[in-house]
Amino acid sequence: MRFSVSSSTLRLLMSACLALALSFAAPLAMPDAAQAGHGDKAPAKRGILLVAFGTSVPEAVQAIDAIQEQAEEAFPGVPVRLAYSSKIIRDKIAKEGIVKKSPAQALADMAAEGFTQVAVQSLHAIPGREYSDITATAAAFQAMPKGIRQVSVGRPLLYSFADIATAADMVLKSLPAHKKGEGVLLMGHGTNHPANAAYAALQLALWKHDKSVFIATVEDTPGLGEVIPELKRQGIRKVFLVPMMSVAGDHALNDMAGKESDSWASRLTAAGIKSEPVLVGLGSRPAVAGLWIDHLRDAVKELDK
Repeated sequence: MRFSVSSSTLRLLMSACLALALSFAAPLAMPDAAQAGHGDKAPAKRGILLVAFGTSVPEAVQAIDAIQEQAEEAFPGVPVRLAYSSKIIRDKIAKEGIVKKSPAQALADMAAEGFTQVAVQSLHAIPGREYSDITATAAAFQAMPKGIRQVSVGRPLLYSFADIATAADMVLKSLPAHKKGEGVLLMGHGTNHPANAAYAALQLALWKHDKSVFIATVEDTPGLGEVIPELKRQGIRKVFLVPMMSVAGDHALNDMAGKESDSWASRLTAAGIKSEPVLVGLGSRPAVAGLWIDHLRDAVKELDK
């Protein structure tokens, strides 16, 4: 017996397989061997570094501030610092007189201040290039003879299958109420890195509970063009547009809700589907933001070992 599989289904299954490969990776903690060469131990001083992609939209900064406040509440007395991983964002806001440090700059400052243990928490959605760069930077600082003695790195939001299932539950609980004929479309960033498969895995997890919630990405697959036919097939006449990012920044304001003809809102209108943008980042959704704090707790536990 022969079976026919559509190209869209095959693409989804391939992405899910890639996500399975990602799920076998373990959260990163720098190996003890890297601590060799640090010499006599200095008095213990623990700190936390949150690393966000960053934003150039002033109103969106409050979402990052909200996560930082959660971290400070979860670990009272432990200094919490912040860095932006995007050089493009750092350079853009620097022209406006706003200075945000890179992860390397922030860790260098913490080393100079005598921090001996640092838990670095990624505030990214997927374990893509930004996350890989963070882990490489953390490893480099721990390996330095005069560097930080111990560094652990907390995993991003959609790291393992367990993380994805939990994130799906929390996202669903925080979405706008929608009735028959309505749906929700989440906007992920997207990347050509294999970690992009985490979005397909999240879609499957969401569909286990609600078939009217979709996810598409700005810069990779699935794109909006792949989702619109399914919206029509289900008879969905209106969607709430929600950023699947820590902040409702430039992508949410322009690519998602903008007035230009190529924005998601405009393309949906052209396809006969109404849309209502909900400009609230994940950092401003306590249930979802709390998952990053849970991952930070795991990273801090690594420092206790």
